[in-house]
Amino acid sequence: MGEYDRLRWRCRRGLLELDLILQDFLERRYAELDAEHRGLFGELLDAPDNDLLDWALGRSEPTDARFRDIVRLLRAG
Repeated sequence: MGEYDRLRWRCRRGLLELDLILQDFLERRYAELDAEHRGLFGELLDAPDNDLLDWALGRSEPTDARFRDIVRLLRAG
């Protein structure tokens, strides 16, 4: 299984809304990311579902400043 396939599997979460946001981002934007942002996206997927959903919907910001750019891209779709 390649890295993209592993990420696609990790984008499947317990919240349908989050699944849709993450999978859409992976399909539409992931290929455009540089190596640093690809790594950050993988790390971002380690966050709890509720935090990820809040970040993606703009209800809160990640406390780790390293994730702010990738979350901004996630929000932009």
